[in-house]
Amino acid sequence: MVSKNQIKLISSLHQKKQRFANQLFFAEGVKVIQELLLSNFELEHLYTTLNDFEEVHSSKRTLIYEQELKKISALSTPNSCLAVFKIPSENKITSSGLILALDDIRDPGNLGTILRLCDWFGIKQIICSKETVDIYNPKVVQATMGSIARVNVNYVDLKTFITEANIPVFGTFMDGENIYQSNLPQSGIIIMGNEANGISSEIEKIITSRLTIPRFGELQKTESLNVATATAIILSEFKRNS
Repeated sequence: MVSKNQIKLISSLHQKKQRFANQLFFAEGVKVIQELLLSNFELEHLYTTLNDFEEVHSSKRTLIYEQELKKISALSTPNSCLAVFKIPSENKITSSGLILALDDIRDPGNLGTILRLCDWFGIKQIICSKETVDIYNPKVVQATMGSIARVNVNYVDLKTFITEANIPVFGTFMDGENIYQSNLPQSGIIIMGNEANGISSEIEKIITSRLTIPRFGELQKTESLNVATATAIILSEFKRNS
């Protein structure tokens, strides 16, 4: 059974302010929770409607009813389990190889998908602007499907980081060089911009290479690609050329 105080705490973790005040976040679903349990994330407590996760000590595992799970879940259709984890300290930034930098990404689903893409393509480091959605947002955690445990994410002053990095900086624009005809390096910073406004003018000024994903549609009417879709294409091309 889950207590009123536990319900109150977990419900508060829907908010960024409370996540960082308590240094806790939660994840839902067997797949995501299993991935996090196998990682360096420290489990605070697990709530499940099934008699599973026997590897978790009974002192940190509570069997609850589906109705109780609905009270703490962030999902419209709750899964069978929810686990609360401690927010770890940020790891040191990995400055070698390809780094993905996110300039004001606001949609949790996009950020979660981008983390999965980095995990898939072997990108170990993501740098986020301070305005980018919180990685511990429940919707972000859900969308990563466990990749949050394998990709290093840091929140920084993006302009300062890029300026001091002293490595090539790539961004995508409508007037850039065709990415399929570009000689792409094995190291550098790839900037992905906001869903509605793209890369900010402040960051655009310090980009050294402008790339574009060409449109092949006959009517050329599509204005832009979803940022996660564009990220998939860009990372694929960088890795294909490595």
